[in-house]
Amino acid sequence: MTSTAFDFPAVELPASAQTLRAQVREFLSAERARGTVLGRADSWFTGWDPAFTRRLAERGWIGMALPKQYGGHERGALDRYVVIEELLSAGAPVGAHWVADRQAGPSILRHGTEEQRRFYLPAISEGRCFFSIGMSEEHAGSDLAAVRTRAERIPGGWRLTGTKRWTGGAHVNDYAIVLARTDSDAADRHAGLSQFIVDLRAPGVRIEPIRLLSGEHTFNFFHLQDVEVGENALLGREGEGWQQVTGELAWERSGPERFLSTVALLISALGCLADTAVTAEQQAGVGRLVGRLSALRQMSLGVAAALQAGRSPDVQAALVKDLGTRFEGDLVNAVRTIVPAVPDPGATPGTYPELLAFAIMHSPAYTLRGGTNEILRGIITRGMED
Repeated sequence: MTSTAFDFPAVELPASAQTLRAQVREFLSAERARGTVLGRADSWFTGWDPAFTRRLAERGWIGMALPKQYGGHERGALDRYVVIEELLSAGAPVGAHWVADRQAGPSILRHGTEEQRRFYLPAISEGRCFFSIGMSEEHAGSDLAAVRTRAERIPGGWRLTGTKRWTGGAHVNDYAIVLARTDSDAADRHAGLSQFIVDLRAPGVRIEPIRLLSGEHTFNFFHLQDVEVGENALLGREGEGWQQVTGELAWERSGPERFLSTVALLISALGCLADTAVTAEQQAGVGRLVGRLSALRQMSLGVAAALQAGRSPDVQAALVKDLGTRFEGDLVNAVRTIVPAVPDPGATPGTYPELLAFAIMHSPAYTLRGGTNEILRGIITRGMED
């Protein structure tokens, strides 16, 4: 049977998923009463709350798919999917551990040394070690092969110099996995790249804020000026950074955060409709959104199943990210029609006008981060041609 770019395995969650889902919802109900879960859009990106992260870790909901020997819980990608699906739908503040749990942990497990696994993975699972992504640069956003950050060999390690851009959370996180060029003479620009784990508080590291339209400080310039790291900072094999990064992107692009970033706003809007006479037009608008949401969920689950089986569904992940992030923006615009309201960032936190204003301010980022949709369509097209 020939595999195509549109192959998404049909996935049915096990019966145990229902029990797990109920446990997460009970936890979230208690957190709402605590005032930590407000239903905001983009909670996986801007909701940085280490105390909330630690409470998740205490329940075994971080590092769920990592091996027990490294502090994980060996529950698999689909159990993890159920947990993050509930967290994102609720708008829970999961930004602190997001990158560490989603891709740094799996990448270190796959490519890291035994020393790296034993040092980083238990700390990630315990919710006390947070990571940023050090990929993009000014002239190398979606085109990562154009990175200019350099890593030169020195006695006992490496010296890194360069500037990363759009490094989320670098001002509050502990480490970044940095893509750098280790061989400037490589004929193929995809060759000669390597990855390094860099302490964000190391001498020579300087963080410069990039503020969102809302004024929030989430993104950063991440400057490395002669930052010296030991041999044990190299992640994976020297010169194989490109292959490692492209493997990471399947985790980064296909998860439910690529279509659930704004679903908390839809849930808030439905709450507004609960006690009113709903028109046929409003019903149709909600139905269209839910239909798209259901299809995206099945596609994303298919990628999660493929990753759990050890496959690399890069093209399918790109397709989920393209369709999913467009849906996130479309949802915001559609909801404004279904439940008209004046967006008000100064309204009571968690109310529909405040949540609407928050989602609108974050809309420009949905289709950009993780690779622009224009670049992703090139990946999808090449996958179809192959």
